[in-house]
Amino acid sequence: MKKFNIRKVLDGLKEASSPTPSVQVGPQENHLVQETLQSEHFQLCKTVRHGFPYQPSAMAFDPVQKILAIGTQSGALRLFGRPGVECYCQHESGAAVIQLQFLINEGALVSALTDDSVHLWNLRQKRPAILHSLKFNRERITFCHLPFQSKWLYIGTERGNVHIVNVESFMLSGYVIMWNKAIELSSKAHPGPVVHISDNPMDEGKLIIGFESGIVVLWDLKSKKADYRYTYDEAIHSVAWHHEGKQFICSHSDGTLTIWNIRGQGKPVQTITPHGKEDGKKPESCKPILKVEYKTTRNGDPFIIFSGGLSYDTVGRRPCLTVMHGKSVAVLEMDYPIVDFLTLCETPYPNDFQEPYAVVVLLEKDLVVIDLAQNGYPIFENPYPLTIHESPVTCCEYFADCPVDLIPALYSVGSRQKRQGYSKKEWPISGGNWGQGTQILLLSFLMLQVLYKLKTAKVFDRNRSKEDKGSTDVSDEDPFAIQIMTWCPESRMLCVAGVSANVIIYRFSKLEVTTEVLLEVRMQYELNDTDSPDGGGGGGEQTAAHPTPGAFPQTSGPPSHPSTSSNNSDGGNIPCLNTPLKQSPGYQVDLVVQSVWVSGEPPQPITSLALSSSYGLVVFGNSNGLVVVDYIQKTVVLNLGTVELYGSNDPYQRQPRSPRKTRQPSGGLCDINEGSTTSEDRCKSPTSGKVCFTSLCFPPIVLLSVCPPRGANPLDHRDNSFSRSRSSSVTSIDKEAREAVSSFHFCEGFARKGDSTLTPCLYVGTSLGTLLVLALTLPPAGEQRQLQPVIISPTGVLVRLKGSIMRMAFLDSTGILLTSAFEPWFEPNVTADEEREKVRKRRPVSVSPSTTQDFNESQFAVVCSEKQAKVISLPSQTCIYKHSITETSFILRADIVQMNPGVCVACFCANGHIMTLSVPGLRPLMDVNYLPLTDMRIARTFCFTNLGQAMYLCSPTEIQRITYSQETCENLQEMLGELFTPVETPEAPNRGFFKGLFGGGAQSLDREELFGELAAGKASRSLAQHIPGPGGIEGMKGAASGVVGELARARIALDERGQKLGELEERTAAMMASADSFSKHAHDMMLKCKDKKWYQF
Repeated sequence: MKKFNIRKVLDGLKEASSPTPSVQVGPQENHLVQETLQSEHFQLCKTVRHGFPYQPSAMAFDPVQKILAIGTQSGALRLFGRPGVECYCQHESGAAVIQLQFLINEGALVSALTDDSVHLWNLRQKRPAILHSLKFNRERITFCHLPFQSKWLYIGTERGNVHIVNVESFMLSGYVIMWNKAIELSSKAHPGPVVHISDNPMDEGKLIIGFESGIVVLWDLKSKKADYRYTYDEAIHSVAWHHEGKQFICSHSDGTLTIWNIRGQGKPVQTITPHGKEDGKKPESCKPILKVEYKTTRNGDPFIIFSGGLSYDTVGRRPCLTVMHGKSVAVLEMDYPIVDFLTLCETPYPNDFQEPYAVVVLLEKDLVVIDLAQNGYPIFENPYPLTIHESPVTCCEYFADCPVDLIPALYSVGSRQKRQGYSKKEWPISGGNWGQGTQILLLSFLMLQVLYKLKTAKVFDRNRSKEDKGSTDVSDEDPFAIQIMTWCPESRMLCVAGVSANVIIYRFSKLEVTTEVLLEVRMQYELNDTDSPDGGGGGGEQTAAHPTPGAFPQTSGPPSHPSTSSNNSDGGNIPCLNTPLKQSPGYQVDLVVQSVWVSGEPPQPITSLALSSSYGLVVFGNSNGLVVVDYIQKTVVLNLGTVELYGSNDPYQRQPRSPRKTRQPSGGLCDINEGSTTSEDRCKSPTSGKVCFTSLCFPPIVLLSVCPPRGANPLDHRDNSFSRSRSSSVTSIDKEAREAVSSFHFCEGFARKGDSTLTPCLYVGTSLGTLLVLALTLPPAGEQRQLQPVIISPTGVLVRLKGSIMRMAFLDSTGILLTSAFEPWFEPNVTADEEREKVRKRRPVSVSPSTTQDFNESQFAVVCSEKQAKVISLPSQTCIYKHSITETSFILRADIVQMNPGVCVACFCANGHIMTLSVPGLRPLMDVNYLPLTDMRIARTFCFTNLGQAMYLCSPTEIQRITYSQETCENLQEMLGELFTPVETPEAPNRGFFKGLFGGGAQSLDREELFGELAAGKASRSLAQHIPGPGGIEGMKGAASGVVGELARARIALDERGQKLGELEERTAAMMASADSFSKHAHDMMLKCKDKKWYQF
């Protein structure tokens, strides 16, 4: 991309970003607007990531800090504490995470990757960083184990060896357990990779090593030899200890569980096939049990929890987690395959009764936490926004500064959608603290909460759609998928456009209603005569409705009587319901608009959509033209082809066309309770589109639209905008004829050149870079608005740009962004006549400064296309500024946004650059090469909003939020939550008097004496390479930024120092007591032997 060459001439009024001048300054607009935004106001950085970790592969939990860590196949780490405390990290290599191990209550995490590297993460800073890395060169890592309160990490490899790493220095010990020393000397076969390592809960000097082939070895670390070996015919997947250290349990590939005594080498004490049917002497073989955990309780039977092990004849059965408690066996079905699970226990000590209270189950696309303490094992209600991917997301919209009463209203109706039967206990993953910013600012930046879900497919008859799937159109796979959304937060009006060329308008209501039949406004597309070069571009769409008196006059020619019935022209449409539909409180259907099929040809996809609650109008366009619908009167106001918008001012020499024919009504326009549908309509698969309202906890709101998960991701094939030519050339007649409508904007402006009064206008942008103006004549508010027609008249071309028009906005004469007028929300389903009268007389309210603007003052129209941006002065309609944004690429998303100091144009380019331009001067303020376009998902979901925020879907399940505001970047460190909080480690279990007397308690081990360099020597340098990480320096920087973090670290240091001093004092006292005892005994012996002769001894 060409670099911007910014040259300031004459107070910064002239800029150049290309060899030719790109700014035109009118003589009267030189100093009208003082721009306040400068380049120092902008900085780009990632803020937080929401959603479910994409393709998870490993999980770990810190039982003291109450923090959960999840690793993914792309090398990402997601850390979860209490709601609002989340963190995202990424391994540079991008290799999959195979295992995670917390240094419990130490604020550190060990990760093992498929590229045979091990990393130590420092979690004592707000943005975790790697402190040390160790890269193995000759062996592949298969399993890791870090004992509680130990600094020595055991690493098992594919060759069957076990290496030991010091987690403080991340250096290898010379102590190695070789596979050939561990197995029987007489065994000739290799035991396979190490699949499990763990130390005996009661004796740290005994280590269990499980090999894939079915061999388990109890290794004595001190004597460096195997004490016992246990052999089973089937492969081993996992091993778990009983807390007393006398038994362990193994899970095998044939669906069996074997329980072994550590002193019994021959056969297992017990062999269980939990899901196997008894077939004679031996139970039938089942699917492998991939993991088993053995947890004990003080007052009851132990829990045996495992995944897998189902019978092979259960074809199509969902993945299961089995909980065995005493004689009861509970099989818990999951929606997705199980990746891993962990049992949460009351104590971190492995040698005490575990007292399990919950199970965290990591699925491929979900996270489930099961309550073990309640009957029926209910699940906890998940407070994290991990379900945005229930169906593939197709588009996103991001709204900041929403009305204060909006989120409570959405929450109140959304709370009724929640399923019942959750556990009554609090969410067990509750670690970390929120940042030190104000709570409102913090939560809005760091939290995401699903407020409300709306299924748009409910208005369609999905039962009838199963009968016929005659077409092979793209929309067959997901006929209800949502393509475009527009939403007015103030009036709470919502409008969605689907891939099947349907538009649904929703009103928000707190009352439940039942509608007899949903209205369907029929749109029909007419083919042109054969002399049209494109065979059907200019005629636009024709309604199958009565001609509206307020519509723009059609082209001359006598209307023809219906020669083609609607029965054979709309055979592929999705049928609407013709039975009463109960609509719950929330968003309720007000109007359905649908384009019909003609002669077996589907309608053109909708390319643009806009709604004005102040005017009561919805407009949508496609590659042929546009349609304006009055949703108050339930009528079509305007239906024009793109060519007819130009009138006699068409700049392109198109071929002449025949007069457009008018069809008689086939279904008519009617009230929402008396609409009609046709029984011949055909539909596609019975799947459903969905709109999901998610909140950033305070005014910002995210709108997600999703389509059902059927086949390929619709993002990969629905957006055809990338396949069309990006050339700005207009010499092709075919391109001219297929000029699509690309954007709309409702605003009060100057409709014609030289106007002195503001009038309601509709601005229309096309794919050929033309911006046209339509003047709106609205009836007075109240009862007349219900009866008199809306009149629309095109007034001509305002401006032309290179590339398709993306976005437009308007400023007043002082440079303040004009927001569109809106109607405040009211309850539509009122029953009392007085309330209805109040609603009818209610006038639209506009917060736009234009209503108080002097009519003699000017406006500025800011227009952005795929290639360039222009600022037009109104009503003179002169271009005062223009800027060529890109020559070699094109813009995917552009928004005119409000920053704290002023207004700017924010653009996301296909080459990955994010740029901002000043308004109205169009000076380049920021240009960052952020993210190259890797897939269509980013293009479809990237959006900007006010206050320097933006977001996109970085994976099919995750939302990445970024900021381009310098102020937010500077305050981000303070706003981020802290994962690590100072918590005292629980006291170790009391051994009891008799165990202490007879040595029956846990045996400790001085691992430093065994594994240290003095005893074990140095490891081979060629075995692994130590790589110091940047975490130390970054940790120092992060620590310096937070006072609370500094105090916490000081407190921890004092606690550690006090603990060490206490231990030293205890040792000194013990030595003094021992010395006194020795002195006393020596004195007594001296007195006894003092008077004895030598022969008396």
